Amino acid sequence: MAADDAVVVTKEMAVTHADFFRSLANAFPETDYQVNGSKVIVAGDGRSLEIALGPEGVRQIALLKLPQTPVTLTFQGYSEEAREAALDQFDRAFQRAGG
Repeated sequence: MAADDAVVVTKEMAVTHADFFRSLANAFPETDYQVNGSKVIVAGDGRSLEIALGPEGVRQIALLKLPQTPVTLTFQGYSEEAREAALDQFDRAFQRAGG
């Protein structure tokens, strides 16, 4: 796989590392993945997705404190359609209902 077919997507997520890893199985319910420290590798079918968690932080809005973690998703070998589907599935797995 050529390194220049990589597409990198960065996100700021309102999760701690523990929250992220608890919800990870929801993001990839029928897919095997490997966890290596703060990185996750999803590979197969000639493509790979590496998810790297940055350092945990806190975002404060008035008196409200929210966890904050930068997340980088690096896609290799994905078509645009497959990448968009994987991102949609990833985002839905980490959605939280308000109320």
